[in-house]
Amino acid sequence: MKNRIHSSLLAFGHPCPVSDLFGFEGRALLARLEFPEPWLGDIEASLRLIDAISFQITEIEDELVAAGADHPYVPLLRTAPGIGHVLGYTIAAEIGDIERFASPIKLCGYTGLCPRVYQSGEADHRGSLRKNGPKYLRWALIEAATHASRHPVYAERYKRTSTRLGRQRGKKIARVDIARRLAEAIWWMLTTNKPFAPAGAASDLAA
Repeated sequence: MKNRIHSSLLAFGHPCPVSDLFGFEGRALLARLEFPEPWLGDIEASLRLIDAISFQITEIEDELVAAGADHPYVPLLRTAPGIGHVLGYTIAAEIGDIERFASPIKLCGYTGLCPRVYQSGEADHRGSLRKNGPKYLRWALIEAATHASRHPVYAERYKRTSTRLGRQRGKKIARVDIARRLAEAIWWMLTTNKPFAPAGAASDLAA
């Protein structure tokens, strides 16, 4: 719905000088702009749907916060970059007991974020992701990585990887790389019962 409204602005040459088109200033801007029918009706209907869905999302998030308030993993997970209440609860629920995984490599393999490896003689070719683990855990880690890629701990690595692999697939692979680093960091956090430690991330938590 939001993309449709942005497309309408572009179609009629209306700039968007505000950072959040759907915040207070953005709504005031939309109210001042003139659109012909049926685009005006489409924008108004989209805004009503956005408000209704946003209200439902807020209610669900509140329920998840309440449901996960006493989960021992959630407070620790939320200390990592990119992980809030919803992602923390999702990751905790999908991982289960961290003692099931003997090492960070085992947890990373469980996520399905590791590429397939094809070996023939001395050749070593890496293919697409295995995607053999829980899809919601994979989604949560990729979502967290999208935000964590801007964190000082991971920003340089993300930029280096995305630049090296090019515009077409560099950013996507760089996000997966950060998601794997987060999975490894999560193993250390939950195993040692310690919060994310940026100072040691390069050598211990996010190697």
